[in-house]
Amino acid sequence: MSARWYTTSTAFLEALRETGVDYVFANLGSDHTGLVEAYARARAEGSAQRFPELVICPHESVAFSAAQGYAQITGRAQAVVVHVECGTQNIGGMLHNAARGRVPVLVFAGSSPITQHGELPGSRNEFIQWIQDVPDQRGIVRGYTKYDNEIRTGENVKQLVRRAAQIAVSDPPGPVYLVGAREVMEQHLDPARANRPEYGPDRYAAIDPAGLAPRTVATIGAALAGAANPVIVTSYLGRDPEAVPALVELAEALAVPVIESVPMRMNFPASHPLHAGYQWNTPGQHPVLAAADVVLAAADVVLVLGSDVPWIPVRNRPPEHARVFVVDVDPLRERMPLWHVPAEVFARADPGTAVRQLTEFVTAAPLADPAVVGARRAELAAAHGRRTRELAERERPDPEVITPEYLVACVRRALAEHTEDVIVLTEAISNYQVVGEHLRVDRPGALLGSGGGSLGWHAGAAVGVKLARPDALVVSLVGDGTYLFGVPASAQWVASRYRTPSLTVIMDNQGWMSPKLSTLGVHPEGSASARDDFNVSFAPRADLPGVAAAAGGAWARSVARPDELPAALAEAVAVVRSGRSAVLSAHLPGVA
Repeated sequence: MSARWYTTSTAFLEALRETGVDYVFANLGSDHTGLVEAYARARAEGSAQRFPELVICPHESVAFSAAQGYAQITGRAQAVVVHVECGTQNIGGMLHNAARGRVPVLVFAGSSPITQHGELPGSRNEFIQWIQDVPDQRGIVRGYTKYDNEIRTGENVKQLVRRAAQIAVSDPPGPVYLVGAREVMEQHLDPARANRPEYGPDRYAAIDPAGLAPRTVATIGAALAGAANPVIVTSYLGRDPEAVPALVELAEALAVPVIESVPMRMNFPASHPLHAGYQWNTPGQHPVLAAADVVLAAADVVLVLGSDVPWIPVRNRPPEHARVFVVDVDPLRERMPLWHVPAEVFARADPGTAVRQLTEFVTAAPLADPAVVGARRAELAAAHGRRTRELAERERPDPEVITPEYLVACVRRALAEHTEDVIVLTEAISNYQVVGEHLRVDRPGALLGSGGGSLGWHAGAAVGVKLARPDALVVSLVGDGTYLFGVPASAQWVASRYRTPSLTVIMDNQGWMSPKLSTLGVHPEGSASARDDFNVSFAPRADLPGVAAAAGGAWARSVARPDELPAALAEAVAVVRSGRSAVLSAHLPGVA
């Protein structure tokens, strides 16, 4: 690009590309004139490849979730461009998801121009620029970002972008936030000065994954090997798909059962005999964690390996005598005001690296009694078989209504022949556990959750996942409330424009099930329960798939009868394979 037109915006976009950003998911506003001009100039000169590809998103939450979905697949931070403080606030819920889910995303927001009498190019010339000027725009996101800063001059813009990206992808990864006033982004630069060698991307590498100290390896390894009933609990070890087979190797070496607690990834193969089930808001005690099962004994050693909520103490916890060890990139949850697990060791390490170290330790000089390990292996395999048969019984179709268990089983069967390239996004909320138990995912990387508690992530994430894996069949399992939170009109339009088709299956119970369950958990015999008065109904039922058809030309269908479901799913999968999005609403029993 001609030096005459080289601006802070030019250097900013170049820096994103040089840092590994493939896409800028943008909701443009009056503060992005420099970026708009830089893209136009690059296209006019035939050098657009110097910048990340621009993806226009009519709603900010879709833009952010798309960037998050792409990063969840690739591990590389993608960029989101939003409008001043208004756009920043529109990404709030999705920003929470990336922060809690440990996903790198780089956000850039403009800010109101810093001059008002034409002192600099880009000075205020629209009424909105006074209204959108707030005292601390960066403060809006500071509770959720790893790093925030303001671009005050274009002279060091590449340094700031690369530092932000470096922090975003280093463990624990997470979102970062930059702002820049219009005058700064319009500033003309000397390309040679902006591209000084010390600002090169090779000088901003991510921190290497950390391992356990040798003494810690020995302590945890000996405890696992000597335990009568060891247990591993994990939630997001599968963030690194290569860590999953490493965990399988460790579990098999000692016959250790693995519980997936609030899993937002596929962490351990569901069909493996050592898979000990899932726990979400389960009301009872998990039979492997404590003595709630007449066959399985209580855990005496528990390794919490990458889990924010390994159990909910008022409902489900290991026995008091159990030895607990916590291994995580953030073992003390420093950004969570209230958090504690009664562990004797808290170790900061990459879970995958730690698992490999522990496997090497317990196999190098076997410490476990082979007879004890063999007997435990047989007991756990038998328990897994019983649980699998019980789950299969729940999948039997009801002749009149579609149950969640039957629906997920039908989805599993519809995807069976596509196993090697299916990626399922789960945002089913009150049916999270049903999805885990009945989808039975075995392939690392094949299951993704938002990582947090703000709904609607799936809609944009499906776009990002498909951009990252064009060959994949992307399927979202969501509730009706979640579907609406995803701004489906915006998301489906983006999917249509950028040719990123996916299948969305709505578990439509015509309302919010989760608030009802929460109220019953606190007031099981209260007035709301006695009168079935929870204010959660979505009646009259809306044509949810119709939104996708109108906004993005998607195939749209609603199904109320169990016998119609398999054929509808097969048709929907075929439609997506042909290059068109599909939305199928399965009518479940209503919440009220």
